[in-house]
Amino acid sequence: MGYLDNSAVTVDAILTNKGREVLASGGRLNITKFALSDDEIDYDLWNPAHTLGTNYYGAVIENMPILEALPDETQMLRYKLVTLPKDVIGIPVISVSPTSISFTSLRQAVTVTPATLNLAGGNSTMGYTVVLSDDTVASLEVAPDGAVAANTNTTMDVNNISTTSFADDETTSVTTAGKSIVRVGSKFIVKPKSQANTTTIRRALLTIIGNETGGFKTIAITIDPSGFLVQDIGVNSTPISLA
Repeated sequence: MGYLDNSAVTVDAILTNKGREVLASGGRLNITKFALSDDEIDYDLWNPAHTLGTNYYGAVIENMPILEALPDETQMLRYKLVTLPKDVIGIPVISVSPTSISFTSLRQAVTVTPATLNLAGGNSTMGYTVVLSDDTVASLEVAPDGAVAANTNTTMDVNNISTTSFADDETTSVTTAGKSIVRVGSKFIVKPKSQANTTTIRRALLTIIGNETGGFKTIAITIDPSGFLVQDIGVNSTPISLA
């Protein structure tokens, strides 16, 4: 990663890992939308007390160096700019209950239903992208009534997602033994996976990202294999709604 000379370069366009994957497989990008973000802006530098007046309130921000574009889509455009109705009094926030998921039996399944606060109908059209950091800990599927528009696809490259890309102050990083799973929808089902020959507690992260408003929420998943009974294996699970 480096800095651009913002006195000469205003646009630095590259393909993300996902875009490169599409081209490498012989596909076409067919770009129809774009997003803007303010990832690099520190609003603490906005100075309404500048002695030269309003034109200089943002002088420090405007003269900050600009980072080069990154192909890792989990690290770029994380704080998207959105157009909101005039009567909105707060920034849309992704909410999910509970703040963590714990499994002690293979019989369990959890239905996760995200919500967007501060904006009526937020993310109701394109839904949410959900990332499970480790497919050896649990499975992740879109609930039967959780499908969204057929043309809503994740822009993330599942093979290049960092397991801690979306960790925040409410979660801690985890060690992963498997691959990430990415699903797009409005409601999701998480089920624990059998852990052969071990009673070691396993952990993973579940991240919910708003496809229209941006923003994300990360919660922790914990499974305790010592509580898995032999008769659990092969038993159909009935989702427990925790929305």
